[in-house]
Amino acid sequence: MILTNSILKYSLFLGFTALSITTFGQVQDTVGKPPTIEEVEVIRDYKPILADAVKIRRSPDLSNTRVFQPKLTYNALNQKLDIPSGLYQLKIQEMPPIREEALTNNFAKIGIGNFNTYLGELYVNTGTDESVQAGFFVKHLSQKGDVESQKYSEQKLGVFGRKLLDEVTLTGAVGYNRYGTAFYGYAPSTTPPTPEAQAFNDIYFNGEVLKNYDPAQTDISYSLKADGYLFSDKFAAKESAFDISGYFNKAMNIFNLGINASIDLSSVKGKDYDKGNSIGRINPYIRFKSDHYRVTLGANLVSEFGDVSTTHLFPAAEVEFDVVPEFVSIFAGVKGDVVKTSLRSLARENPYLAENILIENQVEKVNAYAGVKGNAGSTLGYKLGLFYKKIDNLPLFVNTGNDYNKFDVIYDNGSDETTLFGFEGEVNLRVSETVGLGGRVNIYEYTMATEAKPWFLPSIQLSSYARINISEKIFIDGEVLFNGETDAKVMDYTNPPNFTMKKMNAFADISGAIEYRIDRKFGIYVRANNLLSKNYERYLYYPRLGLNVIGGLNYSF
Repeated sequence: MILTNSILKYSLFLGFTALSITTFGQVQDTVGKPPTIEEVEVIRDYKPILADAVKIRRSPDLSNTRVFQPKLTYNALNQKLDIPSGLYQLKIQEMPPIREEALTNNFAKIGIGNFNTYLGELYVNTGTDESVQAGFFVKHLSQKGDVESQKYSEQKLGVFGRKLLDEVTLTGAVGYNRYGTAFYGYAPSTTPPTPEAQAFNDIYFNGEVLKNYDPAQTDISYSLKADGYLFSDKFAAKESAFDISGYFNKAMNIFNLGINASIDLSSVKGKDYDKGNSIGRINPYIRFKSDHYRVTLGANLVSEFGDVSTTHLFPAAEVEFDVVPEFVSIFAGVKGDVVKTSLRSLARENPYLAENILIENQVEKVNAYAGVKGNAGSTLGYKLGLFYKKIDNLPLFVNTGNDYNKFDVIYDNGSDETTLFGFEGEVNLRVSETVGLGGRVNIYEYTMATEAKPWFLPSIQLSSYARINISEKIFIDGEVLFNGETDAKVMDYTNPPNFTMKKMNAFADISGAIEYRIDRKFGIYVRANNLLSKNYERYLYYPRLGLNVIGGLNYSF
């Protein structure tokens, strides 16, 4: 036994010695050395184990950062569904895009469809360098329906730029928008008038100086921004505005002291109407912030000046608490403000305006809200909330007494305020890497001050979308918009000057599109709007286009 152990010990010694000599010899010269075959015995399968200390225990960040570019839309004109209610919109985190954006700087698109639809679009950018960017865009879209002078056209042109400096970031843009249509609506019991043409011209500019985030100095942040525009229609209506706004925030441990301020200098002119409509605003606040809660206390001092001077003082308080950090948060707040009513915003909602539109700002004396928001990993984001408002001067569209195919703006005001109770909810769901769904619901209940109904404002709105990647080359998306019943106030032409009420039917607009990528540069697409082919009316006497289809080619370069 002793002999056996000695032989084994010396054998092992000689074996390791020979192995080391052979290894050294291979480094110097392997010529003439016969190959060797070694046998390795596998005791068990290798299973990599990650130590607990290096495991990532954080939910993914849903923030979606993209290359700076202006937002361009490609939908046909009659698909837009906006309600001029001026209501506070809930916002949730944007879900990551289903398909990765193509890494190109420039984009061109052309299309043609029924209803004499023509589309052309070009977007050019200097590159993906975040420090210096510049570019321009141009767009044309036109359509013509079956009703006499039922036509729409839209042109957009703009240049933009951004420069990232050591301390601040500079951004700016200058552009021109034009929207043309005609007063083609008429009451069935009347003789159709000769439609007049209408066109809106909008020249705008904006610029901003924003302090960059500095990890070594996070206690101070600020911004200064300027906006302005010149807006006019084909007749005598004109509006000009220049706005300067900014904020300053100083962080001290869990406290933040800050102030938001702005001044908006505006004037509106009509055929027989001229008014100054300027608003100044100061909003100081103190914020308490930790990892799981945020509390903001402040006040909003707003002054209207011009033809009439009025000052308002509103509360501005909000609290947010993480029930389940990064997944479930509850929030509540109360605030007030003066919401500017402008000819520009009214025309975007309803382009069939009369020549002398009275302008009065909407005053939200109370805006109280509460809700819950959060996400479930990277697949689900949601936000649900209730709100209650007390409003003076709620703007409403009504058909004029003389020209029923044009609209005036009236305001619901009196000894009492308009009250509004509502619910808003939004959800985005990513079913898989290739399928994404989302939707929004808005429910409103109005109690009017003097008017019988909230004219043209629905009690319910629904919208939803779906994005599906069939393959790397085929992409499908669809949208559904539903607008509930509304009421219209219209002149009783059998018994003038009395007005009567007309019920406006609810409608649904379903649209869909499919795109096929020929390669990384070229693609073809087809889009169909109003798939139900309903000539619904958003505003009285103005039917929308039926089923309209547009197809074409896009090119990335």
